[in-house]
Amino acid sequence: MLIHNTESGREEVFEPYALPVKMYVCGLTPKNEPHIGHARNFVLNDVIRRYLEYRGYPVRYIQNFTDVDDKIIAAGQREGIPAAEAAKRYIDRYFAAIDPLNVRRADQYTYVTQYMPKIIAMIQTLVDKGHAYASGGDVFYAVSSFPRYGRLSHQPDEDLLNAGARIEPDPKKRDPRDFALWKAAKPGEPFWESPWGHGRPGWHIECSTMALDTLGEKIDIHGGGTDLIFPHHENEIAQSEAATDTAPFAKYWVHVGMLNLGDKKMAHSDVFIPLIDMLKKYPAPVIRLYLVSHHYRAPIAYSEEALAAVQPRWARYVELRNNLLRLLRRASEGGSGNTASAAPIASAVPVEETRAAFIAAMDDDFNTSGGLAAIDNFVRRANDYAAVLEGTEITPEAAATLQAALDLLDELIMQVLGVQIEQEDAAQKLDPALLAEIERLIAERNAARQAKQWGEADRIRKELEARHNVILKDRAQETTWEFKA
Repeated sequence: MLIHNTESGREEVFEPYALPVKMYVCGLTPKNEPHIGHARNFVLNDVIRRYLEYRGYPVRYIQNFTDVDDKIIAAGQREGIPAAEAAKRYIDRYFAAIDPLNVRRADQYTYVTQYMPKIIAMIQTLVDKGHAYASGGDVFYAVSSFPRYGRLSHQPDEDLLNAGARIEPDPKKRDPRDFALWKAAKPGEPFWESPWGHGRPGWHIECSTMALDTLGEKIDIHGGGTDLIFPHHENEIAQSEAATDTAPFAKYWVHVGMLNLGDKKMAHSDVFIPLIDMLKKYPAPVIRLYLVSHHYRAPIAYSEEALAAVQPRWARYVELRNNLLRLLRRASEGGSGNTASAAPIASAVPVEETRAAFIAAMDDDFNTSGGLAAIDNFVRRANDYAAVLEGTEITPEAAATLQAALDLLDELIMQVLGVQIEQEDAAQKLDPALLAEIERLIAERNAARQAKQWGEADRIRKELEARHNVILKDRAQETTWEFKA
């Protein structure tokens, strides 16, 4: 299995230090509604986790919440509530929006406000080792003390100097590249006691402390968006390796490409699309399929049209699964058919070939687009096979092929990619009177078709669609129905 490492800039053979695989993903700063850009990061990291487990690697997955921050303080002031309450509000909304996308919960969530003693202790370690200094109530990391600084973002010293001066200008710093580990409290802000006075941690030290505490000094995979490469992850490396004298802090740095609106990344400081609004317009599995249909490192230029275009693809998966289940039910009930035209089996449905093609794509740096191409080819072949079985006797051999096809769909689409294609039977959720009305009309239409009263049959079909939003599908031995999407 190959995995692209941002630090080396190339694909490397995946060889974890030990099992379980230790995976840390930078989580949300809960300052506003989670948006679809956040969803891309967490969905794709979820796929990476799922695929590693599918390939036999147990994973310990940690994700943090930065629940105290300048922007969270601003959110509390904006909404007239304490910053802690604002953070909790948006953490709750994160789960309300991300859970429908079938993102599995982390093995552990860490919160900055619960780590203050350990964060302060790590800062003190850096001060004691000469990698940090106090200045005017703040504490800064001394970048010049860490010669390897810049190796993740591959930036020359001149660019790092300019970036440091631009991102965190502060006359108390010795070097423009230096960054804050501890910030002196301003009036009205939440604060904690420390050896340097009242204050709170800088952004970067939090993840170093929480990752080291939960996973130890050597992490296998550290994930996040490409916007975190510099300065956040660059600074994490400097802090962590300087504090522990152990390198590398993370063996593989994995970064998810940005989801952009026009030429700008989707972010709270600009225009953004709340995820909860998207869930009102599109089924959650369609959103997830849209996000996983692009390679995780590739940026996405978001558009409503591109998202809507994914829905038919998802519907094909759902329809195939429903057809396979229907044919298997008919086989178990001993459905009649023309024995002479019973379907041939052989390699009609390439189950093993599809699994191998999917694994080959995903083993190449989690290439979900390539994996989906293998699935799409399989869906076409399985649909052709299901069509051949209509009106024929389903032999035990054919039933075994149908079951293998169904199992593969569930394995690759639902288990690995996490895209839900299992739908409840619509009839189970209907009012009994409405269900009886639909079934009565379908029976009347079937009688009209048998009597070759095509005009009446067409009238009933239109009535079902107009009154109940029901679409009919005529098959060789039965008529099935579903609600119009």
